[in-house]
Amino acid sequence: MKKKIALVTGGYSGEAEISYKSAITVGNNIDTDKYDVFKIDIRKDGWFYENINGEKSLVNREDFSINNNGNKIIFDAVLLCIHGTPGEDGKLQGYFDMLHLPYTSCDAATSALTFNKRYTVAVAAFGGINVAKSLHLFKHTQITTEQILAQLRLPFFVKPNNGGSSIGMSKVNEVNELQPALDKAFKEDDQILIEEFIKGREFTIGVYKTKGETIVLPITEIKIDSEKDFFDFEAKYQGKSEEITPAKIDHSMAEQLQVAAKKVYQLLNCRGVVRIDFIYSDSLHQAFMLEVNTVPGQSAASVIPQQVKAMGWTLSDFYSALIEEALNASK
Repeated sequence: MKKKIALVTGGYSGEAEISYKSAITVGNNIDTDKYDVFKIDIRKDGWFYENINGEKSLVNREDFSINNNGNKIIFDAVLLCIHGTPGEDGKLQGYFDMLHLPYTSCDAATSALTFNKRYTVAVAAFGGINVAKSLHLFKHTQITTEQILAQLRLPFFVKPNNGGSSIGMSKVNEVNELQPALDKAFKEDDQILIEEFIKGREFTIGVYKTKGETIVLPITEIKIDSEKDFFDFEAKYQGKSEEITPAKIDHSMAEQLQVAAKKVYQLLNCRGVVRIDFIYSDSLHQAFMLEVNTVPGQSAASVIPQQVKAMGWTLSDFYSALIEEALNASK
């Protein structure tokens, strides 16, 4: 009998639009010979099941079940495609844990940790991973620009501490740019991270686990258009960057990045597919971890599908591996 899979999308943040695009890619590539797939749209105004005719009905939140043509559907596993809250920050993971329902992402603790950029780099640094020097600020605790500049060297990045897709992020090159950058980031979050700029090449690497083996996907190099100064939302999703998969790098650099990516995945106790961003320092010849995305994008503009194809796999085989890993982990 085919397993019943909830393809969960939507979310409560501005990243919902990317979640819907990811769900289209995943939904079009799930092996329907193995799985019955049901799209679940989680929004602030309700949780809905959407059938093939586009008709919507409410999800029963007591057991995360749905009614489909008069039949109650209890799911065998959840395939998560929510970027941002509540699908990437541990909230849904905790809910599914209480229902003993397997899912294809990191557990609640790891999801909550990695959603907080500052705590992620702190744990990574404690585990021996190179990270940029940074400062963690809270809206309720005032700090002057002079105090910031006394601790960090320009240029640096100012970004919301929670979330992804570089929304609310700025690069500060001069002192007069600092306050507008702080204001912009605090509009998105009540915590922000200021991180010193590291000159180098930017890479992003997918890592996943299957059958007990941690596998590093082919490395992607991110090259930003000359009109952009860093990898922000436009660069990621509106064609303002070039993504080269596999990256054109020598064996030594590739090996260092692969080792670092696998170490981060294992150090943070990750599950499912995770995307880890790095800067490779030109001067130090070392990889520095930037952040970890535990529900990486799967849209046509996303790098994970590119990396899967570069590895020689079909997306159908890849998503099957993620589902089976979740099902087996629950046994």
